[in-house]
Amino acid sequence: MIPRYTRPEMAAIWEPQTRFRIWFEIEWHAADAMAALGIIPQEAAQTIWEKGRDATFDVARIEEIERTTKHDVIAFLTYLSEIIGEDARYIHQGMTSSDVLDTCFNVQLVRAADLLIADVDTLLAALKRRALEHKHTPTIGRSHGVHAEPTTFGLKLAYTYAEFARARERLLAARKEVATCAISGAVGTFAQVDPRVEAHVAQAMGLAVEPVSTQVIARDRHAMYFATLGVVAASIERLSIEIRHLQRSEVLEAEEFFSEGQKGSSAMPHKRNPILTENLTGLARMVRAYVTPALENVALWHERDISHSSVERMIGPDATVTLDFALARLAGVIDKLVVYPETMWRNLDRLGGLIHSQRVMLTLTQKGLTREDAYALVQRNAMKVWRGESDDFKALLKADRDVRKKLSEAEIESLFDLSHHLKHVDTIFQRVFFSET
Repeated sequence: MIPRYTRPEMAAIWEPQTRFRIWFEIEWHAADAMAALGIIPQEAAQTIWEKGRDATFDVARIEEIERTTKHDVIAFLTYLSEIIGEDARYIHQGMTSSDVLDTCFNVQLVRAADLLIADVDTLLAALKRRALEHKHTPTIGRSHGVHAEPTTFGLKLAYTYAEFARARERLLAARKEVATCAISGAVGTFAQVDPRVEAHVAQAMGLAVEPVSTQVIARDRHAMYFATLGVVAASIERLSIEIRHLQRSEVLEAEEFFSEGQKGSSAMPHKRNPILTENLTGLARMVRAYVTPALENVALWHERDISHSSVERMIGPDATVTLDFALARLAGVIDKLVVYPETMWRNLDRLGGLIHSQRVMLTLTQKGLTREDAYALVQRNAMKVWRGESDDFKALLKADRDVRKKLSEAEIESLFDLSHHLKHVDTIFQRVFFSET
């Protein structure tokens, strides 16, 4: 079942009408090649094309036939004989069902990959725009969820941009991995079909020739494809969780756009919840869940069994449809994300200057202290602020005799300059956004 939120372009790839259209195209191109090789009459190939090229396939009729044949491809071939007539006997010469099924599935996966790559492009554009907008917006960096050192909100987005740029490259590789065609017959030996037929079909369908197949195309290709979708989904979840954390009331440095008239809770009128990124977290889990069955599909009995086919009927549409929706939703979240620089400034000062502790420690080592002694000296002052005994780390350092033996008041003052932490932002942005130009 295709979910209600599916975008039409992706849904269309998996509709029965599309599948039967691809099946017909595979059969027609094979017949065309066979006619060119003198295996079947040219007139028969022409009749097959003329009667099938503009057909709207009767899905109900094909399904009706399948209820008797218990075989989907035979049901389709039977239906073709009804609409094409006597020349239909020249269809599927020397071919096996998997030639049609596997080549079709790969065409569908390639088309789905094209849409997913376009989705990533849209997301990348939104991330780049917002990253440049907040390139120099200071915010606190966190490790283990705890204040660490300053960064910028633009850098947070630049990191994600680079991650999804890698996702794009992975999707391109996954697309190439499954863009193969097999028209090699019952156990892949070409005993009943000329290899030149396969080459013709592959070229016509925009695929590469599968170098060697059994009766199926090896499923390690498909495992790689779905694993890639899982990695992209993991990146979606990482960014979604970041936004969810930033929207917490205690943080509130950024939040999802909240439209006029929108309501966050049936009970509490004040609520503005990160529902979109929570939804994305769940969808990412679903996409990743399809990776394991794809991996398990790799191991088949001998030259072929069909344990993989029931899996692929589910994970093909479900994984691509879900990821398509998730990428589009995430692009919308980023495009409309509400950012609060003032809150970021307040949070930077929340620990009374502790975010500069490393710089103080390093300066003390440059003044002759061992790293261990410098660490202990800085930490004993930092913990007073951490425990709430003081709210001014800088003042504590200035009042500490051991610190003052090494650092003057002016030197201590200089160590609390925020710009020191952000001096290489331009370098990072150059690497991420402009290294190719």
